[in-house]
Amino acid sequence: MSDTRNFEAIMVGVEGALGRHTLNRPERLNAVGATMLKELAEAARWFDEHRELRVVIVSGAGRAFCAGADLKDSPVASGERASWLARREAGQLGLRAADALENMHAVTIAAVHGYAVGGGVVLTAVCDLRIVAEDASFFIPEIELGIPLAWGGIPRLVREIGPALTKELVMTCRRFDPSEAKAIGFINRVVPAARLIAEAEALAAQLIAMPSVPVAITKEHVNTVARAMGAGSTAFGDGEALLSTIGEEESRAAARRYREKALGKNKS
Repeated sequence: MSDTRNFEAIMVGVEGALGRHTLNRPERLNAVGATMLKELAEAARWFDEHRELRVVIVSGAGRAFCAGADLKDSPVASGERASWLARREAGQLGLRAADALENMHAVTIAAVHGYAVGGGVVLTAVCDLRIVAEDASFFIPEIELGIPLAWGGIPRLVREIGPALTKELVMTCRRFDPSEAKAIGFINRVVPAARLIAEAEALAAQLIAMPSVPVAITKEHVNTVARAMGAGSTAFGDGEALLSTIGEEESRAAARRYREKALGKNKS
């Protein structure tokens, strides 16, 4: 049985046991703004309503998987003009979206190509399995922008790659390629770009062919162990940490330098 749901910034659909979840702002390289964050959480709930659904492939339309947070449509952009409650709610949107995707009943497969930047790295991390095209490029520019990594990104990265590499990749903002991502255990496999969706579909078919109950139990078992490993993490405070830096002049200056550098690269 097939079903679709209309959203503004994403596309979702279900056909039997397979679902597709596509970030759909190709003109912005699928940068994530407030609208998309709300829709990501709503889509996760929508997928969970389909009891026959077993696997969801998460991908990005156009030239990139996800260019991270949209600086022109940030959920905390109103910052000083909003009340504390409104600012706190905005600051938690990313964490709620990431948690919703990670806690979906279906097994999720990230199919990553092009850029996976900042929040795009976090969205990759929340998926159960990760297949990455050879042309992909990962980096986490938040500190260069003058803000901390939010959306529960720190505890998730510590869980996936350990404390030392998390500190290095987040603090230096350096890029890392699919081969390094594979070597450090962040992704499952690297495939030619032209084969990305086919490989994701083949993996999905393999999972769907397995008995459903032990697969579901295994996902929950692994996630429970991972949560226990991260006991005491401060992801819930991400919104406050993010908001506390937005108004700092040092952070504003860093964001201006980052934008100017990005504009310079685009012109060259």
